[in-house]
Amino acid sequence: MQFHIEKMHCGGCARTVTKAIQSVDPEATIEANPDARLAEVTTSMPREAFLPVLAEAGYPAT
Repeated sequence: MQFHIEKMHCGGCARTVTKAIQSVDPEATIEANPDARLAEVTTSMPREAFLPVLAEAGYPAT
């Protein structure tokens, strides 16, 4: 699944996004691209499980 994260601008942002996603699914594979403001996540969890933790981390996703 893919998340558009408008506030993800740099590598530090990408690390925070990655940690937030892994707090829900430690086994998730994440490819964060700050330049494109996108995070590609491979997981068995539903998309809705990640939206609250991303918002709480300061990186709301669409």
